[in-house]
Amino acid sequence: MVYKVARTIELHYADTDMMGVIYHANYLKFFEMGRTAFIKDVGYSYMEMEEAGYYAPVYDVQATYKKALRYGEEAKVETWISLNDGVKTVYSYNILNGEGDLCVTGYTTHIIVKKDTFRPVRFKKAFPEWYQTYEKLKASRREH
Repeated sequence: MVYKVARTIELHYADTDMMGVIYHANYLKFFEMGRTAFIKDVGYSYMEMEEAGYYAPVYDVQATYKKALRYGEEAKVETWISLNDGVKTVYSYNILNGEGDLCVTGYTTHIIVKKDTFRPVRFKKAFPEWYQTYEKLKASRREH
């Protein structure tokens, strides 16, 4: 079983496009909401990462749109780790409507960089405990 964190998304009228559906770029914001909730749920803080002198910028992003979400619908984002190799971390996402229909799937790949130089550093070197937590989550997935 994959360790997933689910977070409810509040859909706003301002999130829609001229067709009355959620504008495609807003799903990237929803991915970020899911990633932040995941990090917090496993006991860490992106803000603390920044305070320690690092950022985790997006290196790559992908989204596949399967079904439109509309203003007024319920929605949630599910987030899990699909890769954590010590350099890159890939967070995967499902966005579902209130009926549980899959609307969007995707992932974001993140690397760790030093704030002052924007030079990449290894995640497992900069944040060894955090890295190990993600490794334990991957190991528990293999055991189920």
